[in-house]
Amino acid sequence: MNGILKLVINQLRRGITKQETLVTLPCRAAGGAVAPPADCSVTVEEAVSLWTQHFLQHGVSEPLSSSHYIIAHVLGKKTLESVERRRLRETLTDKERECVWKLCSKRLTRMPVQYVIEEWDFRDLTLKMRPPVFIPRPETEELVSLVLEHLQSEQVMKARGKAAVHCLEIGCGSGAISLSLLHSVPQLKGIALDQSQEAVCLTKENASRLGLQDRLEVRKLDIMKDAALIVRDYGPVDVLVSNPPYLFTEDMASLEAEILKFEDHSALDGGLDGMSVISQILALAPQLLTNEGRLYLEVDPRHPPLLQWLVEEQTEGLHYLGTSCDLTTRPRFCVLQRSG
Repeated sequence: MNGILKLVINQLRRGITKQETLVTLPCRAAGGAVAPPADCSVTVEEAVSLWTQHFLQHGVSEPLSSSHYIIAHVLGKKTLESVERRRLRETLTDKERECVWKLCSKRLTRMPVQYVIEEWDFRDLTLKMRPPVFIPRPETEELVSLVLEHLQSEQVMKARGKAAVHCLEIGCGSGAISLSLLHSVPQLKGIALDQSQEAVCLTKENASRLGLQDRLEVRKLDIMKDAALIVRDYGPVDVLVSNPPYLFTEDMASLEAEILKFEDHSALDGGLDGMSVISQILALAPQLLTNEGRLYLEVDPRHPPLLQWLVEEQTEGLHYLGTSCDLTTRPRFCVLQRSG
């Protein structure tokens, strides 16, 4: 446990902190913003403790990590652990204090931290983030690892020789999956599709920032409406990958306010059984994949048995290879292969 975390916990336990005599948070101004304290010295540690308590009082999820990430971002760091201990005890400059109060005020509205600081790390990449584009979750990093294990296998590389390997992503969001794969596999060329113009623009921006724009084609296409066009123009590929909307519609109402208020619902809601987009991908996969090409899907833990049954009983041209679990041991990833 680092020094600042110990400090905050101890202060929270005491219930009364030093900065309560230094500064109090005024009432929210128009638009939900909280004005920074005027002519008041606040150290980094005090700001973290103050905002952690304020988030806690207002029911903001993960109050401590929220204040950590936001204040570290203002200081030009990824985390407070990378900030020198001496700096943690120093007073925020007027500009830093104003920025902290501005960004933390956004978090008070339940805006996700990723949108507040406008960036987030995914594997070894830092991606730009902005609402309403879907925020990549840690589970999806495991999906990328599964695909990479296959792409980097000796068998695939030997079969392809010096030729490019092609990957198609359905529903790219911020571009996290495609860009991670391109970053790790120099022979790979990618196509990323999304029905959201905001997602297409953000993926293009992230690709350009990472210098991967020449190997990734990004298009605004909806797999439900533009199926014939997608098959005609973008198949066959060696790998088809998707983290599609897979939540059951009835589960949408129980999501946290951060998700319901700010993220694109069309990237989350998979219909009554969560399978509407997944079923379409399964139907098109035999036409989009090369012989023995693979399909990788991230799904709801309730889906793998149903998906396997659909493939074995009702889908020609696909073979169900297996299910992989996420770090919490939930069945989360389905791997299939084109057959025949």
